[in-house]
Amino acid sequence: RMHSVEVLKGAPLLRHGPQTTGGVVNMVSTPIPQAMAGTVNFRAGQNGEMDLLANYGGRSGDFGFLVETAQRRSDGFKDIDRSSRDSGYDIRDYVVKLGWEGERQSLLFKAQYSEETSDETYLGLADTDFNRDENRRYGLSEIDEMDNDHQGYNLTYRLALTDTVDMTAIGYYNEFARDWFKLSGGNRYINAANAGDTVAQGILDGTVDVEGLSYKHNNREYESRGVDLNCDDDLGAHQFPIGGRVHEDEMDRFQPGEVYDQLDGELVFTGVMEPTGSDNRLEEADAFAFWAIDSWQLTEALNLNLALRYEDVESSRKQYADPGRTELDSRRSNDSSEWLPGASFTYDLNDSWQVLAGVHRGFSPLGGGARDNEDPETSTNWEAGVRYRGSWFVEAVGFYSDFSNKTENCSNASPCSNGATSGSFDTGEAVIAGLELQAGTTLELGSLTMPLDLMYTYTDAEVSKDNPDEGFEDGDQLASVPENVFSLRMGVETSFGWNNYAVAKYIDEMCMDIGCNNGGTRFDRSEDLFVVDFISRYALASDAIVFLKVENLFDEQAIVSRQPDGARPNKPRTASVGVEWVF
Repeated sequence: RMHSVEVLKGAPLLRHGPQTTGGVVNMVSTPIPQAMAGTVNFRAGQNGEMDLLANYGGRSGDFGFLVETAQRRSDGFKDIDRSSRDSGYDIRDYVVKLGWEGERQSLLFKAQYSEETSDETYLGLADTDFNRDENRRYGLSEIDEMDNDHQGYNLTYRLALTDTVDMTAIGYYNEFARDWFKLSGGNRYINAANAGDTVAQGILDGTVDVEGLSYKHNNREYESRGVDLNCDDDLGAHQFPIGGRVHEDEMDRFQPGEVYDQLDGELVFTGVMEPTGSDNRLEEADAFAFWAIDSWQLTEALNLNLALRYEDVESSRKQYADPGRTELDSRRSNDSSEWLPGASFTYDLNDSWQVLAGVHRGFSPLGGGARDNEDPETSTNWEAGVRYRGSWFVEAVGFYSDFSNKTENCSNASPCSNGATSGSFDTGEAVIAGLELQAGTTLELGSLTMPLDLMYTYTDAEVSKDNPDEGFEDGDQLASVPENVFSLRMGVETSFGWNNYAVAKYIDEMCMDIGCNNGGTRFDRSEDLFVVDFISRYALASDAIVFLKVENLFDEQAIVSRQPDGARPNKPRTASVGVEWVF
């Protein structure tokens, strides 16, 4: 349902945070239209997939409104052993916007509500089973299901203080609740089966009985709230945003479990486990941020960006030993603050060529489970490159990020390299460096137009200093960072409204844990993947388009992840048809 996507890199990203290492992605929701208008986009396809995006809005005098809904469902592409249950999802999302615009001020209120039910699991496949059928799911995961709902409110007030100074104040509040009921500890059966254990394989297949299977309600409630205040000062050669944000959030984790036995391939309920320890805890954080950015046009050719950001984050966690939360099991807290400077420039060599460079301080705070002696992730990030604008657009940017302490945030879905599933893990010093290339043009072939866009990223991500405490060595590859990523978008557009596009994408294999390049096995890596998507669009009229979409045209599947519990595939070939109507 996003209207557009903005990407910021380099020093200007310090206007946003708290994560300031690699870049900022801003997903922009549908704006209120200037006149009464609406859109309906509907798609239906294989595996019971149906997507609907519909909105309507407009303005009357100083007032405007927008109502929008996104409805998505699927039966899923995986088949569960000995079960008629689906492996898909059902998502319902609603947005309302109300706006007012005066001569020098405006007010925008946005409310959003969504709910989701997903028949998803942590349990993947043993490699032998993956090679036979990538889209199989073990019967042990039949009852796994996630239910969640989210509501968010956002109020934005803008005021032109003077002809050159604009103020923006944003207040926001979010609630998110989820209960993911799923098998816990399935990885022990996957690892044993991969090692050739026939009993573990039988348990996965449902031919061997097993007692005491633990299924946990990963039940959590989150709240976040804050106020963001920013002033933009236009001083001619200087564009000067300055502002700050006060933020607080909290999480309530209360996760009871249920026990099942597998008997003759069926799951039989046997009891309940009350939540204690890490399954029964409260976490909270308070944060303050300040920023000042100066975009300075020194000459017609040279633009200089100077940036400074300050982040202060205080977090705490209380863990309880009993369901009634009368007995405190443990307590921890963390307080981190960082000044984050940055500077970058662009220089136009002529009308076609531009060079750029920059450096800024990167920061990523730890989660609520951080201990007092743990430091946040910090880095120094350099970039330099060149751009060409002519019949082609070409950009080449080299980047180098030097981490004084690289951290991982641990969860059941993405365990840290030390196996932890909560808190954070400091992996020590590291360097992530590489090259980004982009090229694009539009070719004219008679009555046909052919847009071409090429993107390639090379990344070298390694531990840069021996860390004997954790068993890491200089040169160990970091987890979940592919070395090569490539995409090519090609189109054929006609003068009579029939347009066709193909997107080819490649992603390299990745380490699942740090150091798989030094003594690891195939079970420590994902596999590389190359897929092609195709879409064909035909304009029935100026306001109506029909389309055909085929994802993964050549039906290529691979192990794209092994976390958390076994091998997982990408989506198989899936075809769908749809219509888009603008009115």
